[in-house]
Amino acid sequence: MLCNSRAATHQLIRFRVGEGEYGLDLLKVKEVIRTREVTWPPKTPNCVKGVINLRGDVIPIVDLRERFGLCQRESTEGARVIVVEVEGKNVGLAVDSASQVARIPAERFSDAPSIIKDSTKNFIMSVGRLEDGLVIMLDAGKIFSAEEIEAI
Repeated sequence: MLCNSRAATHQLIRFRVGEGEYGLDLLKVKEVIRTREVTWPPKTPNCVKGVINLRGDVIPIVDLRERFGLCQRESTEGARVIVVEVEGKNVGLAVDSASQVARIPAERFSDAPSIIKDSTKNFIMSVGRLEDGLVIMLDAGKIFSAEEIEAI
């Protein structure tokens, strides 16, 4: 699990995709930006919406709605792109909304049930209990297969 040994807390960026509340380890997140116009390159995986120019770097944008098998919908004002590093490459994750950094005590997290881990190729690390529901901690490096990372 992702524990800060001094504070025994998880620091994460919380975000929504569909009805789900998710989190990514703050140390894996490079930045959170507003959605912007993308350029679609042909012959890319279905979940890749396109690429953007971010201060001189070409960043592929992966739609987590598509990746999670959810219905597509129009982008809203609250939609964001979370830029993470995956195997040395910057990748933008398109999400429905993102909130500020959350600090959640480590004791509020439990391992994800094995049926969930098996069906998601282990990109779900743990599940955190919040006052108002649950947050599912994702491992950005495991959302994609090695072949998909190479294609991206």
